[in-house]
Amino acid sequence: MKILHFADAHIDMANYGKHDPASGLPLRVLDFLKSLDTIVDTAIQQKVDMVIFAGDAYKDRSPSPTFQREWGKRIMKLSQAQIPTLLLVGNHDISPAIGRAHALQEFKTLQVPFIKVLDSPCLLKSEDLWNLPLQVIAMPWIARSGLMAVTGETDSKEAFSRIEDNIGEVIEGWLEECDSSLPIVLTAHASIEGAKYGGERLVMLGNDLVLSGSLVKNPKFNYVAMGHIHKPQDVNEGNQPPVIYPGSIERVDFGEIKEDRFFVIADVEKGEETKIEWIQLSGVRKFIDCRTSLKSSEETTKFLKEQLPNPKEMSEAIVRLTVKYPREWDSLIDESALRKYAETAFEFHLVKRPQSEARVRIAEGQVVSSLSPMDLLEQYFDSAKVSNADELKKLASEIISEENL
Repeated sequence: MKILHFADAHIDMANYGKHDPASGLPLRVLDFLKSLDTIVDTAIQQKVDMVIFAGDAYKDRSPSPTFQREWGKRIMKLSQAQIPTLLLVGNHDISPAIGRAHALQEFKTLQVPFIKVLDSPCLLKSEDLWNLPLQVIAMPWIARSGLMAVTGETDSKEAFSRIEDNIGEVIEGWLEECDSSLPIVLTAHASIEGAKYGGERLVMLGNDLVLSGSLVKNPKFNYVAMGHIHKPQDVNEGNQPPVIYPGSIERVDFGEIKEDRFFVIADVEKGEETKIEWIQLSGVRKFIDCRTSLKSSEETTKFLKEQLPNPKEMSEAIVRLTVKYPREWDSLIDESALRKYAETAFEFHLVKRPQSEARVRIAEGQVVSSLSPMDLLEQYFDSAKVSNADELKKLASEIISEENL
C-alpha cells in the first residue's frame, strides 16, 4: 500500500499581502493552494493507493464559500481520479458548539465517491475502505465542549485527563478486533507526548488532547499519520512504526521561518518495515525576520537598512524588522525610506519597540537581601503598572513553590 499523507493545509490564511487581480483571491491563499495542487497532482501521478489528510483544511471554522470552493476543487480531483481519500476533521475545522456542522461536512453529506470524512473516533476495516488491504483507526480532533458533555466534567483539564485514559483502552480494543493479516494505520489530529512544537505552540497550550508516546508507538501499527503540530517530524525516529507529523503545507507565520514544508509517501506492507519518503514542497514563501537595537542617534536610517538583507534577497519574501530604541529617538526612524528600500519584498513589517527607562525604587530602610522574590516581583509590577499583576503573582507563586519542592 502506497499512502500519501499530508495535514494542516490552512488554505484560507490571508494574513499577509494583497489580492490577485485575476482570481480575486488573496495572494497568500494562492501560496497554500499551489502547495495543495502539488500534493494532489503527486497523488495522481504516482498512483498512490490512498490519501490521508490528517486535519485542518482551514484556519477558520466557518470558511467563506470561496475558500470552500477552492478546497473542493482539489478534493474532487482526487475523487475523479478514483483515489480513496480520508479527510480527518481537525480543531480548525470543527465548531466548538455541539450539533453544528464542521467545515468538511459537505463531502460527508453528499457522499462524494472515494472520499470518506472522519469526524468521530472509529475503526475502519477493509470493507469500509473500498476493500483495500488495510485497516485504519481514526481519532479526529475532540472538541472541549464535546469532552465536557461526554465526561460530565466542569473542568476541561480533568475532561482531557479522563479521555486520554479512555482512548488507550478504546484503541487497544480496536486493535484486538483487527485482522492480523492486514496492516494497520492510526491517524489522529492531536498532540503527542514528547513531540516538538513549531510556532503555533502558544495557540495550543491548555487546549490540547495529548496522546501518550507508548500509545502511538505500539508495534502493532504499521504507520501513524498525525496532524495538528506544524513542525515536520518523526516522533519515533529510527524505529517502527513511523509516527509522522508532515507539518503544514506552507509557512503560516514567523514561528515557522526555519522549517521547510513537506508531505509524505509511506510504503506500508504487513510484515515489512514501513518506508517513508519525505517530499519537500518547492516554492514555499520565504519569511525573513530581523531584530536590532539602536545604540546611536546618528545615521539611524543607514544603520537600519544595513540590518536588512539586500533587496535581491528580500524579493517576494515576507520581511519583518523589529527595532528597539529609546522613546525619544522615535522621530529619527524614517519608515518611508525603509519601505522604499524593502520594496522588492512581498510584504514589509516594521515593528517599533520604544523603550522607556524605568527604575524600581526600593523603600527607604529596605535592602534587596531582606526581600523575598515575591516581594521584589510585587514592587516591580507596581512600578511597571502591570494590568494583570494578580494573575502573574499567582503563577509566580506556583513556580516558586514547585522549585522549592
